[in-house]
Amino acid sequence: MEYVRLDAQERAIALGTARKGFRGQVVSVLPVPGAGRLAADEMERRLIEMGFIEGAEVEIVHEGPIRRDPIAIRVGTATVALRRRDALAILAG
Repeated sequence: MEYVRLDAQERAIALGTARKGFRGQVVSVLPVPGAGRLAADEMERRLIEMGFIEGAEVEIVHEGPIRRDPIAIRVGTATVALRRRDALAILAG
C-alpha cells in the first residue's frame, strides 16, 4: 500500500465555505479577484493586518441570520466580522 501525503494547502478549505464551529490554522491568504469590492492586493493587505497570517489559529464563532452572512471569526484573541465572499480568500485547515 502506498501512502500519499497531502500538503496543507490541498487539505485546506476557504473560510467563506466553513460552518460555525470550524477550527483550524491559516494556510494562506489568496484573494479572489472580483470577489469583493476591493482590489485583490488591497484585500490581501487588509486581511493580513487583521491577523490572518500563516499559522494563525482561527475559529468561526458566529454566522449571521440571513444566508449565514456575515461571519465572526476568532483570530488568536481577537474576533473579526467578515463577509463570506471576503473570507473566501482565507484558506485554513
